[in-house]
Amino acid sequence: MNEVKVKLVVPTGRLNESVVSLLADAGVKITMPASGYRPPVSDARFEVKLLKAANVPRLVELGAHDLGFCGLDWIRETRADVATLLDTGMQPVRIVAAAPVGSNPFGRDRGRPVMAASEYENLTRGYMSSKGVEWQYVRTWGATEVFPPEDADLIVDNTATGAALAANGLEILDEVMRSTTLLVANRRVMDDPMRAAIIEELRVLVQSVLDARQRVLLDMNVSKDRLDAVVRILPAMKSPTIQALYGDDSFAVRAAVPKDQVAALIPKLRQAGATDILQTAIQRVIV
Repeated sequence: MNEVKVKLVVPTGRLNESVVSLLADAGVKITMPASGYRPPVSDARFEVKLLKAANVPRLVELGAHDLGFCGLDWIRETRADVATLLDTGMQPVRIVAAAPVGSNPFGRDRGRPVMAASEYENLTRGYMSSKGVEWQYVRTWGATEVFPPEDADLIVDNTATGAALAANGLEILDEVMRSTTLLVANRRVMDDPMRAAIIEELRVLVQSVLDARQRVLLDMNVSKDRLDAVVRILPAMKSPTIQALYGDDSFAVRAAVPKDQVAALIPKLRQAGATDILQTAIQRVIV
């Protein structure tokens, strides 16, 4: 009997490092090769291939791969019909229309079509069709921000901070959409019980890592008379773990708390009576 293999596609480019790190934390370690596109993977149930993120949605839809990571932008651009298993929230970007600062690419007295440059043809067509002007599309293959003003009047491109746009003298006209990294699967593969079980296990592990990245573990000691005051402050997932300390009229208190609240929380805990506070990273959170 042949061993079941799940074909997983991992994006190259800007998404690669974050996806490989996420999978490693979930227990699926990919050894990135110096060259080649079929890296070894620690979990024998998976067969991994590296591809550009733009190619992932359509190939997953067609069944060339069972599942993969890609941005929502490329799912919308390719109009791929895939099942979204989870939104990792990683690598958030905006797809925007941008033009040289102070320019008016939609002015009615131009006398020629507006030249719109982008890697995103379908997203650009959708955006430009709403503007009611004559226009032409220019395909780009990267470095889209350098096209204006000589080779395009405006661009449709992704941006995380807007720094590259500003460095090239561009300003944002409109936001077309927002995108993050998704884990997507072929719809038909989920009908295969064996593959679906492996995929669901991976989804749960990846989600547990994402949840853990949002929290830290706080351990502290609290005297009996201050216990209620400390517990009231703690934003635990359910309720904190409390254990009596040996030979002392005090308690050890443990809680998983949101990472973004820790800086404000620790002074409040100390004021309420907590001592010996320890902060520890969490590997996974499975509820």
